[in-house]
Amino acid sequence: MNLVKLNKKLNILYGGKVKAREEDGKRILEGELSDWSEIVAACTLASERYSTTHVVNDIKLTGTEIPRTRLPHVTDKTLEGRKPDVLIIGGGISGASIARELTRWNIDVLLVEKESDLACHASGRNDGEVHPGIDLGKGSLKQRYVIRGNAMYDRVCKELDVPFKRNGQYVGFTKGFLKPLVYLYALHRKSIGVKDTVILSKKELFRREPNLNPNFKFALFNPSAGCVSPYNLTIAYAENAVKNGAQVSLLTAVTGMDVEDGKILAVHTNRGTIYPKVVVNAAGCFAEEVAAMAKDRFYSVHPRRGTNSILDKKAGFLVKGIAGIKGAKGTKNTKGGGILNTVHENLLVGPDAIETFERENFATEKESIEKVFAKQKQTAPTLSERDIITYFTGVRSPTFEEDFVIERGRKTRNLVHCAGIQSPGLTTAPAVAEDVAKLCVDILSEKGAVAVNDRFDPIRKGIPHLAAMPMKEREEYIRKNPDYGVIVCRCEEVSKGEILDALKSPICVPTVDGIKRRVRPGMGRCQGGFCQPLVTKIIAEFLRKELSEVRKNEENSVIVYSETKGRKGE
Repeated sequence: MNLVKLNKKLNILYGGKVKAREEDGKRILEGELSDWSEIVAACTLASERYSTTHVVNDIKLTGTEIPRTRLPHVTDKTLEGRKPDVLIIGGGISGASIARELTRWNIDVLLVEKESDLACHASGRNDGEVHPGIDLGKGSLKQRYVIRGNAMYDRVCKELDVPFKRNGQYVGFTKGFLKPLVYLYALHRKSIGVKDTVILSKKELFRREPNLNPNFKFALFNPSAGCVSPYNLTIAYAENAVKNGAQVSLLTAVTGMDVEDGKILAVHTNRGTIYPKVVVNAAGCFAEEVAAMAKDRFYSVHPRRGTNSILDKKAGFLVKGIAGIKGAKGTKNTKGGGILNTVHENLLVGPDAIETFERENFATEKESIEKVFAKQKQTAPTLSERDIITYFTGVRSPTFEEDFVIERGRKTRNLVHCAGIQSPGLTTAPAVAEDVAKLCVDILSEKGAVAVNDRFDPIRKGIPHLAAMPMKEREEYIRKNPDYGVIVCRCEEVSKGEILDALKSPICVPTVDGIKRRVRPGMGRCQGGFCQPLVTKIIAEFLRKELSEVRKNEENSVIVYSETKGRKGE
């Protein structure tokens, strides 16, 4: 839509409160509105799907205070004067995978993350599906990367010792007359690279998945679809990066930058000023703010909340793979969620998609769970809310063009953007990391040759998961280390030995949630009701600290304030 026509529409819709202008290859919307959904609608109207001419949102939200970014309380000089070759901002799957790829060269890599652990935002709050790319538009960066990234997963997960299974994705159809059209659609998908797309008859579908909607007439099936633990994979990427020489600094927030003549000279953090040669913007929902600090803001992010529910393992038989329904209501700008059998044999149900201006509000609303279940009961009618053991909400970071931003800075020469990363960002991460790393090496090569790291080791050995081992192998571990025989979490059968291994890992995060992400105590039916005190005690003993000094996750998440009973003899 040309600018004149756009402004006429905006004037009609919003009574002259919003106007659009174009500058330096981007479209800027300005004005004031009191409703966030109207701001999103106006910017979406101004955008073109998958376009590289991005919409920048400068419309002010009136009558509502947008929460400030949460920052760490720690301040020190740990990183003062550091001069890395590449500084990566963001400790999600994008930042961690890029860090690992960069260590294939003799490059000094520093990754900073403002939270107390990796994968605390979108990368740890998604369903973990490795997508086949069946529903992505031709010509998008998403579509270009998803096929390449999907094909890399077997190798990457084997190298990083992360569980991964290809359990296939089923999309059911209740209207039989659509089958010829869907057949043509499948042929088209094959022509653009999604070669495993097949149509299953009703008989074959129910032979494989007998608990799906009996009204399904047929289904699209992609065997290349799979699942992985997104936070385990992120942590594994980062640990392998550290093994190969990278540095990861948690509780480190970027607060500003010095930029002159199109070059970032310094990056200010709560832990000192850093002087990088290249900066990678992998900051998720905060990528637009980082771009502004770097004087290279040419896109906007509009956060989108999604809620998932996790079901007890006893419900795992209901769906063996990944299943969804085509045509469910309320699926605009989203795949509409689904039901996924995870690598840990739980069912995961969701997510929904709700536009929000709150980038760090992870609260779960009852209405979201109800809507998700109402939708997914159209996929598997015997699904029950009574099987929910927990739920979580994540916030995605789409651009208004609904595509990734993977490119060098347009005005700032030593900046690389890895932004707008939403679904299927987990799937595309291995491929995107390769290309972002290459962009960084290209920038560094402008000042001289960059040597390959001959000592790069792609192998990362994970913490042994004894519950999944054959009995003889498990007994041998216990014989060598009796701590593996001390069960701390009964639900997930996690031993003291595994918890201590997590505390000794390359990126030690000595919090209850940090241990939970790595070896799963508290992930089961009781959600830590029995094992959390034991985990807290093990952490305190390992650190040689008082129980009151151990935290659940972030700095202020106190578990124990003080003793309520005096010690014996006092």
